[in-house]
Amino acid sequence: MPETSNSPLRILHAVRAPVGGIFRHILDLATGQAERGHEVGILADSLTGGERADAALREIGPKLKLGVYRLAIHREPHPIDVVASLHFLRLARSLNLDVLHGHGAKAGAFVRLKGKSQKTIRVYTPHGGSLHYPPNTLKGALYARLERALMNRTELFLFESAFARDTYEHVVGKPAGLVRCVFNGVTASEFDPVPVAEDATDLVYVGEFREIKGADLLIQAVARLRADGKPVTLTLAGDGEEMENLKALIKKLNIEDAVRFIGHVKARYGFSKGRLLVVPSRGDSMPYVVIEAAAAGIPMIAASVGGIPEILGPHTSGLFVANSVGALADAIETALGDIDAARESARSLRERIFVHFSQKAMVEGVLDGYRDAFNAR
Repeated sequence: MPETSNSPLRILHAVRAPVGGIFRHILDLATGQAERGHEVGILADSLTGGERADAALREIGPKLKLGVYRLAIHREPHPIDVVASLHFLRLARSLNLDVLHGHGAKAGAFVRLKGKSQKTIRVYTPHGGSLHYPPNTLKGALYARLERALMNRTELFLFESAFARDTYEHVVGKPAGLVRCVFNGVTASEFDPVPVAEDATDLVYVGEFREIKGADLLIQAVARLRADGKPVTLTLAGDGEEMENLKALIKKLNIEDAVRFIGHVKARYGFSKGRLLVVPSRGDSMPYVVIEAAAAGIPMIAASVGGIPEILGPHTSGLFVANSVGALADAIETALGDIDAARESARSLRERIFVHFSQKAMVEGVLDGYRDAFNAR
């Protein structure tokens, strides 16, 4: 335990896949903690992320006094997990940590395999993770059982939304350790407006191509609207495991002339490529793309899932029923039919984001959670 409440902490953030919002969260958090004088390190999977992850870790590396580490960690349970966990625990011991913070289910499991100590607190942020699997499925039941076995080997749970906290308690149970909710946050520069590009389509999707993110639902909604005589166009900004399936769906629906792919781009560049951002997720906890778009004042509609309603607060006009092509198509038609109203709603939402979803508040909230966990012991 630190000598005083103001002593610098030695913190290691561990994550399996260095991609998407979870990775962005860790980079922002580690940067903010390092700027406040703490000694920070990051451990991430070496099998995923590619050159983008390599570049991001090279960029942040000089700020991290405890260094950057890569370890082969598979997404699903795998025989090599035993070896990987031993390497991980050996590294954790060698760094003489105050805080071992696991992000996501696999890294969170590795963190909680470490035994209880007077020196180190074990912290877990699920980021959805295993909670995305329905508990009435075989995989969901298995993951819930594993989470339950590790639950009380955790000094601090940090959830990024009340939805994530409530889902965890419903599916897994009520932890004995300390529980805190700290919203994800964005930097001051992300509140700058994003001008619409000259070649912007009606709609834009920005994010990973994974089944849970719902890009296929958006493609089907575009096809439905076009079949009804509304010539809607769409830009898909991103990449991922569903890429080929999405291309096949577009071809099957015969809307290849209405949809373009622009690859993985920075979120703000992606926002510029459409007049209306669509977030069609089947499930999400606290998606950064919604916070980033809201901060920039981007007109947006989003599925009413997970923590998205917590981000929007009273600004509910842009929400639609999740996992429904019909509801999505109707929401698109309504928003495009009165784009000025969508822009005005976006301006109003931007003020809420400025107050509640800043990077500064996120970093300080997480550090307060660490201190509370030390005090609780």
